[in-house]
Amino acid sequence: MDIALWILQGFLAVIFLIAGAIKVINSKDELKALGGEKMNWVDSISAISVKLIGTLEVLAAIGLILPQLTGILPWLVPLAAFGLVLTMIGAMKLHLRRGDGLNPLVMNVILLLMAAFTTYGRFDLIPV
Repeated sequence: MDIALWILQGFLAVIFLIAGAIKVINSKDELKALGGEKMNWVDSISAISVKLIGTLEVLAAIGLILPQLTGILPWLVPLAAFGLVLTMIGAMKLHLRRGDGLNPLVMNVILLLMAAFTTYGRFDLIPV
């Protein structure tokens, strides 16, 4: 189970490191140009909010791997995963409010479930 959790943590870390970095590095207009209609949600929030979300995603990605890998503050791993659960809840709320359809919600639910299992796994199944 430990290996499965590591794989899950690694997958989530890669996804959110890339997604977060893209949000931090690019402006709202650049994000819309990169993602097309998939990124129209950025019009619903401020540029600072987009940067904040990106920063939190990058920090969570680091928090999923580095503390457990180094043995320094490993209890941060399930907290980072729980932070991603909250992020996905916020994303789903935004997409529902905008009426963006099913596609973004499906991805949000999948990522939420993965982050929730990581949270549970690192709190209870194989605590760090």
